[in-house]
Order: sequence, then structure tokens, then C-alpha cells
Amino acid sequence: MQPPLTPQQAGTVRVFIQRFSSTRLGARLARHLALHQLHAWGHPHGSDTSDTVGLLVAELAANAVTHGRVPGRDFELRLTCQPRTSRIEVSDTRGERRPPARAAVPPPLADGGRGLLLVAALADRWSVLDRVPVGKTVRVELDLK
Repeated sequence: MQPPLTPQQAGTVRVFIQRFSSTRLGARLARHLALHQLHAWGHPHGSDTSDTVGLLVAELAANAVTHGRVPGRDFELRLTCQPRTSRIEVSDTRGERRPPARAAVPPPLADGGRGLLLVAALADRWSVLDRVPVGKTVRVELDLK
């Protein structure tokens, strides 16, 4: 059970927003900077929160680069940390190809399609949202222990 929050903790919201090139290097950098930022916010490297967020950012950034890439356009990572919740949002500019709201089990010999199963297994909540003016955002929330 978590101790009650102090008035200052109850209002503390930390936000990190960065755009990255839609390349494998951009996806790797997104994961690296997310972990660095979490460490600065008090979730050290190797903690459960850090490890889970690292996996989720890696998967969502890889999906944005692989499936959401539009030449000449970046993807965006938004990491929000509140006392009891961490939210990851990865946005790309390709809107016509939305992942399913529920992850489906891929065929046994499929080369891909398991990433959203990982997201569904690790996240407490996740959804796909339309991005204004164009594109989509995959939002993942984790309840912090």
C-alpha cells in the first residue's frame, strides 16, 4: 500500500516531450532519453518502472518508425510522470493505418505482429487516438507501485 500523498506531491506532474527522426536511430534515442529522464525523476535504471517504460518506448517507437513513417516527418514521444501514473504517448503522422484497439495473436509463423501483445501485457491501459491535424497517437499508462 502506498503512503498518502503530500499536497505538493499530489500536484506534481513531470512532462518530457521530444521529436525524433523516423529512423531506427531515432527510435533508439527515444528509448535512451526516456530512461535518462525517468532516472532524473527518481525512477533509477534497472527499476521495474524504468525497465517497463524502456520496453514500451522501444516497441512504440519501433512501430512509429516501421509502420507510421512518412518521409521527411518525425515522430513524437511524450512521457508524463505523476505520483501514481506514468503515461507514454508516441505519435506519428501516418493516419490511415491504425493498430487495432485490441492486440490479436499473430499466426504462429508470422514475422511480426507481437509488439502490441507486449504492450497489452505490460500496460495497465492503452489506446489509439487520432492525432490533430494528422496521424495517430498510441497512449500507454502504467500504474506506479
